[in-house]
This record gives sequence, C-alpha cells and structure tokens, in this order.
Amino acid sequence: QEQLVESGGGLVQPGESLRLSCEVSGFSLNYYAISWFRQAPGKEREGLSCITASYTTTYYEESVKGRFTMSRDNAKNTAYLQMNSLKPEDTAVYYCATDLDLICRELGDTRYDYWGQGTQVTVSS
Repeated sequence: QEQLVESGGGLVQPGESLRLSCEVSGFSLNYYAISWFRQAPGKEREGLSCITASYTTTYYEESVKGRFTMSRDNAKNTAYLQMNSLKPEDTAVYYCATDLDLICRELGDTRYDYWGQGTQVTVSS
C-alpha cells in the first residue's frame, strides 16, 4: 500500500530554517516525480516544488525560489524540503504528494492520487 509520511515541522522564529522529510513506502521513489504543497488556514492548497523522477528538473513556486530547496534520496525512499530564511507567511501545513508518474504536474495542480498527512510549520517570533 502506497504511503507518504511527512516529518520535520515545528515552531521556528523568522529567519530560521527547517528541513522537512517525506518518507514513502509501498513503492520505490526511484521512478516517480514527487511534489511539496502547503496549505495555510483559510487558503487553498499551494504547490511549492516538484522534482522529476530523473532528477533533471526541479520546479519552485516564485515565493519560495532561492529560499527552499527540494531534494531526494532514492536509497532512503525519502524526499526533502530544505526551508531557509523562513517568514511568518510560510506558516502552513506542508504536504508531499505523488501520482506515480515520471514527470511533474504544473505546480498549481493538486490532482494527485497519493498524499501524506501533513506536518505543521509555524513561523513566529
């Protein structure tokens, strides 16, 4: 059974960093693209980043470019989102998702088949 589990969220101050992890099971991450999303209270789910199965391309939403870096370790079946220079507006529940395809959907497309349960990130002084 395909499963995604996020971890690494927490409460940090503005300017600090966090690294989120998305550990997958039930399939091999080697062959599939994987994406990160977030959803703030009262807002729609927002696509942040996606990395293709071949590592050739990583996409980022404009507001996180230069601050967030997505990576993957296929040996550990885990994807990561390194978040630096965090801002209060980054406060949200963060999710990883895949639809077991080689390539990424457009970042705003939320029509993924498999989602994690989410991890809360709160940026506050």
